[in-house]
Amino acid sequence: MSKFKKQKKGLPAISTASLPDIVFMLLFFFMTVTTMRETDLKIKQPTLPHAHNVQKFEHKNLVSTVYIGKAIDGSDKGDFIQLNDKISRVGDVKDFIFMKREQLQEEEIPFMTTLFKADIESNVGTIADIKRELREIDALKISYAAINENDK
Repeated sequence: MSKFKKQKKGLPAISTASLPDIVFMLLFFFMTVTTMRETDLKIKQPTLPHAHNVQKFEHKNLVSTVYIGKAIDGSDKGDFIQLNDKISRVGDVKDFIFMKREQLQEEEIPFMTTLFKADIESNVGTIADIKRELREIDALKISYAAINENDK
């Protein structure tokens, strides 16, 4: 009988010492390569008006953005309204707001704001029609996007 047992020959254990390095490299890679998608504009990029007192929103998840502007192709067919990623009509604004309300909790709904990103040359009648639709469904918090005059 021997005091020492013979070790069985097999595969050596896999070294996990470099595993955290690999994980952090992958995490860093995806953080730098990934872009946060907001909205693909189907209208011409709106030229925002200038303002003296501009404030940023604290809770961006409570903001529903309505884009108002001209067609990309340059045709003069009036103003176009974009909700999310599609061109819409004034009557679709109610459904858009109701859809956004469904995504929020009950106590957040009173703080929900509708943001107009309207081109400086947009027709005021289009904005007034949208505001009328919003008034019918009690979406009374409205804000207008603008460029800070001091950031020139």
